[in-house]
Amino acid sequence: MIIPVEQINTDTLDSLIESFITREGTDYGVNEITLEDKVRQIKKQLRAGDIVVVYDAASESANIMSKAQYTEWAST
Repeated sequence: MIIPVEQINTDTLDSLIESFITREGTDYGVNEITLEDKVRQIKKQLRAGDIVVVYDAASESANIMSKAQYTEWAST
């Protein structure tokens, strides 16, 4: 189930985003980007609808994924 970002407490959303960023280990190339900048980038993508926050009732966990990933995940 997709959780609208507006319904998530700011501190909770920040923690979820930070967990996502550190778990993904994304490489941003030659220039290092601060965690705060990465969080801002993810929030921008969430607001644009490029990525979504998904709650999985079976595992009682939330995750961030692209819409394509969500469509594939939801169909299984």
